[in-house]
Amino acid sequence: MSAGDYRLDEQIGFLLRRAQQRATAIFTARFAGYGLTPTQFAALAKIADEGEVSQNRLGRLTAMDPATMKGVTDRLSERGLIAARADQEDRRRTQWRLTDPGAALLAAAYGDGFAVTAEILDPLSPRERATFLRLLEKIT
Repeated sequence: MSAGDYRLDEQIGFLLRRAQQRATAIFTARFAGYGLTPTQFAALAKIADEGEVSQNRLGRLTAMDPATMKGVTDRLSERGLIAARADQEDRRRTQWRLTDPGAALLAAAYGDGFAVTAEILDPLSPRERATFLRLLEKIT
């Protein structure tokens, strides 16, 4: 292959970035009223799944680096959506849980979360959706 054969719009990284931009735009439009970013929603959803989770594990579960995770938990905590406590076994570790307002906000937002997924996948047939999601999981 030569440089003349290279087409940016055929490259996986470029296509994934464009898909991510579309997904973010759809999320932002749907979630404007909640004041949540995609990373904040992901953190709330994972905390709900886990019940209580360390900041380090939360970062791994949501695929966020430590600095990003710290910023996300700081902002959610400032809004009173999550609360921290020192881990009983390791006082250096912070455990996060949803507060009542955080659980209420998340419960209200789940429907829009499903709607975001549906809108992102709308151009695909049901069979294509299943294949697409299976293949994405395989490469992540």
